[in-house]
Amino acid sequence: MARLVVEQPGPLALVEDLGRAGFAHLGVSRSGALDRGAARLANRLVGNPDGRAVLEVLVGGFRARFEGAETWFAVTGAWGRVTLDGRPVAPYAAARARPGSVLELGAAERGIRYLLAVRGGIDEPPVLGSRARDTLAALGPEPLAPGRVLAIGAEPAASVPLIDQDAAFPPAGGPVTLALLPGPRADWFTDAARHALFETPWRVTERADRVGVRLVGAPLARRVEGELASEATVPGSMQVAGGGQPTILLADGPVTGGYPVVAIVTPASLDVVAQVRPGQEVRFRHA
Repeated sequence: MARLVVEQPGPLALVEDLGRAGFAHLGVSRSGALDRGAARLANRLVGNPDGRAVLEVLVGGFRARFEGAETWFAVTGAWGRVTLDGRPVAPYAAARARPGSVLELGAAERGIRYLLAVRGGIDEPPVLGSRARDTLAALGPEPLAPGRVLAIGAEPAASVPLIDQDAAFPPAGGPVTLALLPGPRADWFTDAARHALFETPWRVTERADRVGVRLVGAPLARRVEGELASEATVPGSMQVAGGGQPTILLADGPVTGGYPVVAIVTPASLDVVAQVRPGQEVRFRHA
């Protein structure tokens, strides 16, 4: 049976799929790969169905050894030096590893999260129907550690495609633009604040993880003061705390929140958020 032996996980390497939808009533968020487009593409490149589990590797510094059988793999998402037995591997393309081959993901030069798919998918025990690691609720497979052996699932019926229709582009290294929908509490903010949200630049802070990304810019002044009762949130909800700085909730964010949500980042733009780095400039447009 094919398997992947982790030799060095880097700062954070997680098993992720497309998440566990439908459990918000239990207080369980969707979770899953933050860059869903990159996860789907990685799976498609090796002939997997969309929902097969992949590895999400933060920043790089990851090294693993293939064992048991020859295995197709593909790396998408972040852009950096990827090698197999010391030889460069093309990004966003399927490659084949022999037993004993060592895969390394170097420091990401663009973006921040690699997505690694293997043909057959990572075969960890599912929790609530998903193999995703939820870092806030501590559900799903544990973060990877040296020596961890990951089973690889049975090969799918589909063959590895000869070519893929999507061109490979690295994540943006400069300013990014995200599309916003109106939030349920947009009317809690002044006209000037809603104007500033779209007309002024924001910057990603170091307070960024799978739960949310904090931005800094011109404080968003509220029209309505006072406390807000907890209400539902979804990935992409932009909630604004008392200081007027927004936080974009991501896949591991809570299902309820107590701060007003001024806007909601569209699903396509959430894939962009998954790859932004601290210090990177962000601007917004109307969806």
